[in-house]
Amino acid sequence: MYNILKQAHSGIAYLALILLAVAAISAIIGLTSKRTFKESDRKIALFALIFTHIQLVVGLVLYFVSPRVVSMGEAMGNSMTRLYALEHPLINIIGIVLITIGWSKHKRAVESDKKFKFFAIFYTLGLILILSRIPWGVWFS
Repeated sequence: MYNILKQAHSGIAYLALILLAVAAISAIIGLTSKRTFKESDRKIALFALIFTHIQLVVGLVLYFVSPRVVSMGEAMGNSMTRLYALEHPLINIIGIVLITIGWSKHKRAVESDKKFKFFAIFYTLGLILILSRIPWGVWFS
């Protein structure tokens, strides 16, 4: 079960990151070009939101069944263990919260520039946080 969850977590991560990057870039382009917010912009952002939340659920399940996660006392002594036990989950949860806030704020906005602004700010911040805590050495091995 652990290996299946680990593979799912890695596979979904590719989709979530691609969708999140596309949504953030699209929002930045929409904001700077002053174009009208379209249904396709909303759908891209929605799919990014959905996949990041799926990634979070799979990651939380993986966290509780993973042999890599140890007590916090043990984790603080080893940087790789600390990444898995504390930094990766905490920073990614904060990133997903920011993405969710961006989605919620866009729903209340009426003007296109405000919708793009919320997506550009919150989705980009969420993406940066998530990218900062990916264990790149393990992910590409």
